Order: sequence, then C-alpha cells, then structure tokens
Amino acid sequence: MLWARSERKREGDPGDRVLALNRAASSPRDVAQGRGWHGAVLGLFVPAALVLAACGSRQPTRTAAATRVERGLATFYGDEQHGGPTASGERFDKHKMTAAHRTLPMGTRVRVTNTRNGRSVEVRINDRGPYGNRQRIIDVSEAAARRLDMIDAGVVPVTVEVLP
Repeated sequence: MLWARSERKREGDPGDRVLALNRAASSPRDVAQGRGWHGAVLGLFVPAALVLAACGSRQPTRTAAATRVERGLATFYGDEQHGGPTASGERFDKHKMTAAHRTLPMGTRVRVTNTRNGRSVEVRINDRGPYGNRQRIIDVSEAAARRLDMIDAGVVPVTVEVLP
C-alpha cells in the first residue's frame, strides 16, 4: 500500500524518505532487486527454501562402476594375525571379508578379482599393508582368499576396483 504524502513540505523531511522507500518497494522489479522490507524477506526466504529442498531424503544408489582400478599382486593373511589389532582399531578376523591396503581410506569397499580364474569378492579396507614387495597391492583375509581360490597359490595377480 502506498502511503499518502503529508501536507508538510520541509527540506529533508523524514517523511519524504519513508515515502520514497515505500514507493521503491512497491514495484515487483524493485522487490526482486532487494529494496525495501519485501526484498529482505525474499532475500532470507528463497535461499532457506533452496537449502531445505537440497536436503532431501533420497538415498544415493549404488552403481557397479568403479572409480579407481589398480593391478598388481594379492596375498592373504590369516592364522598368525587372527585376533590381533588392525590399523583401524578393530580386531582382525580371518573369517570376515576384509583387506589391507596402503593408501585407501579405512572403510572403503573394493572389488578384488583374481585375474587367473576370474573370481571376485567385495571386501572392506580395515588395515594397512602389504609391506615389502611394491608389486603386492592388497592383503586379503583368509575368507576372501578362499573365495578367490588363492589359498594354494598364496600370491596371485589381481585387479582392485574401488566401489562407490
């Protein structure tokens, strides 16, 4: 609503300033540019609405595409480390599907594929290693080694794919 101008006509009258602000905020163009209290309300409401809309509850879907692939040798560890501490702080369990990697973050899920027979398994990184030979890129638990059919060989060529 536009305010009626008072009958007073003094130079620098505060009423003139209020009238000018109300006129400025009365057109949609000026409101969009943020003038007047309408613009202030819109300036706070619109970004807040966008933030809330972006915080939806939709869960990301897991795809089969790997984000990183490494090729090298895999070894396994079992009896001698069973029950001992890992770099993540949890106890090593040779019956779980876990693995050790030098650089991947703890908790990263990877797919390890034995390139000799095509068998693959998904494991979770919970330890650091292997140490020594730089061609060895991952140590898998005994359970994972059994699924990869690498118990007798001990060391096999593999690909390691980081899963999203």
